[in-house]
Amino acid sequence: MKRIYKTLFLAFAITSGVAQTGFWTATTHKGAFAPAPTAMWTDTWTEWDPQNKVYPAPTVTVSANITSNTTWATGQTVLLAGQIYVTNNAVLTIQPGVIIRGSSTILGSSLIMTKGTQLIANGTVNQPIVFTSDKAPGSRGVGDWGGIIILGRATNNLPGGLGNIEGLPVGTNSEHGGTNDNDNSGSLKYVRIEFGGYAYQTNKEINGLTMGSVGKGTQIDYVQTSFTNDDAFEWFGGTVDCKHLVSFRNLDDDFDCDNGFRGNVQFGLIVRDPALADNPTISTSEGFECDNDAGGTAATPQTRAVFSNITAIGPYRGNSAQLIASGYRRGLRLRRNTAMQVFNSIFMDFKNGIHIDGTACESNASNNILKFKHNVIAQTSGITPKVVEINTGSTFTIAAWFGANANDSLTTSANILTTPYNYTSPDYRPVSTNTLVANGANFGDPAFVSGGVLAVNNLNEFVKELALYPNPSNGEANIMINANSSFDLTISVYSITGQLMAQPYSNYKVMEGLNLLPVNGDQLASGIYFVTISNGTTTETIKMVVNK
Repeated sequence: MKRIYKTLFLAFAITSGVAQTGFWTATTHKGAFAPAPTAMWTDTWTEWDPQNKVYPAPTVTVSANITSNTTWATGQTVLLAGQIYVTNNAVLTIQPGVIIRGSSTILGSSLIMTKGTQLIANGTVNQPIVFTSDKAPGSRGVGDWGGIIILGRATNNLPGGLGNIEGLPVGTNSEHGGTNDNDNSGSLKYVRIEFGGYAYQTNKEINGLTMGSVGKGTQIDYVQTSFTNDDAFEWFGGTVDCKHLVSFRNLDDDFDCDNGFRGNVQFGLIVRDPALADNPTISTSEGFECDNDAGGTAATPQTRAVFSNITAIGPYRGNSAQLIASGYRRGLRLRRNTAMQVFNSIFMDFKNGIHIDGTACESNASNNILKFKHNVIAQTSGITPKVVEINTGSTFTIAAWFGANANDSLTTSANILTTPYNYTSPDYRPVSTNTLVANGANFGDPAFVSGGVLAVNNLNEFVKELALYPNPSNGEANIMINANSSFDLTISVYSITGQLMAQPYSNYKVMEGLNLLPVNGDQLASGIYFVTISNGTTTETIKMVVNK
């Protein structure tokens, strides 16, 4: 028996205090970065002056769809000549350091990953993968080429559960949606996307990174989009989790969530350019623009993503005399029955702060479904924007709601961040003496349960080994605990949205030594769940995958 347990532990155990299955990294600071001397996570791999960056000439031209497993190798520079679809369940692997230059002469050149395919684009901090314009330094502009579109098989709230990315021809190659919220479309890590956003049709531009029903098996981490002719990142449904996202001087919205997106996003940087905003007769430019769907209906699954640790620097950039493009509006526009949840973030220098737009969103906020907590909204000195905004005629007491959720507003954006207004040599870390942003983050909301909190709580004092197996399971799993001493334990199972599904053990006495505790999940549908193991003061969270 001992040999069997040892084998299972090696395969499935999570070391207490490391919690590798957790998503959220608990911080004390608000915003995307810790104060100095901690380095910014943007160091080395990002590019703050892509207009003048010298890129090598293409060595390979890709002009046909990719239908079998393909690798673009380190040392290559690829010219993306046309709308390149990856189809037939193929895997496209891009090695570190590869440069992909989208053709500006073949209109709409872009990379489109169709359902069932995978993009494995894992750069490194010193060798990022770069998608950029084929134009020479000094002549690049928004919309020179298309961008990256990833289409997955996770759920959305579109009619019939299927949709097509706007601007592309309607067909299977532009279709996204399905029933697999754990779908895996690959991995993007240390990737830059520059000068995209070609308009395929009037007012239908492609985004920097477009994610259609992308599933939670996909990894998105350390991605920068710059000078895009539409949104930086847009999610149409899906459940994918993302970390370390940079939206740098893009045209329209920075983070756009639609059609039932329910992923987790932590550590995001938004930097706006006063001269770059959309035409307000078409679309106003927001830091966040989030809808349940285009009609604001009650379609399910509801858009209910969780964002934490965002630093958003608006177009005024600390200067009340700064002329800004007429399309600028707000740091956040939450509308059309969305139930977004935003925590531990900084919004500064925007024309207005947060707009709770419409009665459905007001109701969601009143019922604690839409959440905005432990955030800071800072105005530019000398202007009088609205910190909070509602529609004309509304009776929603938004100021009281804002204050009751541990948010703060400041009349100046000075002395919040170190050097936020230098485009090419920025320092976005909080001023260490500003305790409002250098401290005060809070990860106690139930919204964080669904992602698992990383390295915040542990059971080291009581537990030597902890495992959940088999994982994936058919709903029946076992928790193996090798305890240093006896203690009382509660085990709970939560859905991906944080709903308590079961509590198989409450104040259960774990004995010193090896304990094997069955968890019967027969009632659970296929999907991702989170099992929390708690002694009342400290907790471990383990991801549980159920396949039936």
